[in-house]
Amino acid sequence: MTVQHPETTAHPMSQAPALSIVAPCLNEAAGLDAFLARMIAAAETTGLSYEIVLVDDGSTDQTWARMVQARASNPHLRALRLSRNFGHQRALSAGLSRARGARVLLIDADLQDPPEALGPMLALMDAHHADVVYGRRLERAGESWFKKASARLFYRVLRWLSSTDIPADTGDFRLLSSRIVAHLNAMPEQQRYLRGMIAWLGGTQVPYDYRRESRGTGQTGYPLRRMFSFAADAITGFSMAPLRLCLALAGLSIGLALGLLVYVLASVVAGSAVRGWASLAMIFLFFQSVQLLCIGLVGEYLGRLFMEQKRRPLFIVADELGGDPSPGD
Repeated sequence: MTVQHPETTAHPMSQAPALSIVAPCLNEAAGLDAFLARMIAAAETTGLSYEIVLVDDGSTDQTWARMVQARASNPHLRALRLSRNFGHQRALSAGLSRARGARVLLIDADLQDPPEALGPMLALMDAHHADVVYGRRLERAGESWFKKASARLFYRVLRWLSSTDIPADTGDFRLLSSRIVAHLNAMPEQQRYLRGMIAWLGGTQVPYDYRRESRGTGQTGYPLRRMFSFAADAITGFSMAPLRLCLALAGLSIGLALGLLVYVLASVVAGSAVRGWASLAMIFLFFQSVQLLCIGLVGEYLGRLFMEQKRRPLFIVADELGGDPSPGD
């Protein structure tokens, strides 16, 4: 079992490929063969030397067994099995730590993002001398209205809150230069939001517009709970706006309190009694809500600082096939 930190990279083989393809997999046994058939065909079409790095992110089905079988018949494949489910962003980070190509394609194995886009994305990178070509979704087939609406709202709120220009309607489907990959591998964040980290790195980044398909097989790895957690990682990792909101709410509360004080003093001077407890209870609850909100927001940031300071490894590799020859390979 191998413990890996974000800056850890595999030892290079004798000759690095021109292209690496990193594909995280979670319970993708049913569709892995179809993905590999299309991905290998797309890679062969480019005429470049290539490798496909598959990362099993703690699958509970036969995903790893399918990877082992595929690797036995195709030397272009490399496979990593993580010791448990570390999450999509860390699985991608595991693949990036092993990628040796001059260019690296990030793509999920569920076939929602088309492997055939590899050629056009390479051409776009060459035409613009780009560091990053990111897939921008024009349509999202097979997704509920709630998923589409919430995703659209999330990206726009994040862009509004963040000082980093994170492109809207994009996922992790993108083509990266080796320079960008090296910087990503050196970034120590525990709560990783790769599309934001890539945008933060800058350089020439151009969009590739495409229509996203519905999943070929299986279920999404992003239920509602993980969607909220992912959104929290993105917002707290790339914006101080929630903390500044606490200051704004505190200012509003002070303003309301001063206004209430003036009202009470005016009532005393006029000789009118302040009646009822409902208004007092409402005011009390308002201020309590503001305090709890501020404490919660500050606690969220402090909790993330606490987790960062632990410096635990991003992932643990339980098994690995491919790369440097080894006795167990």
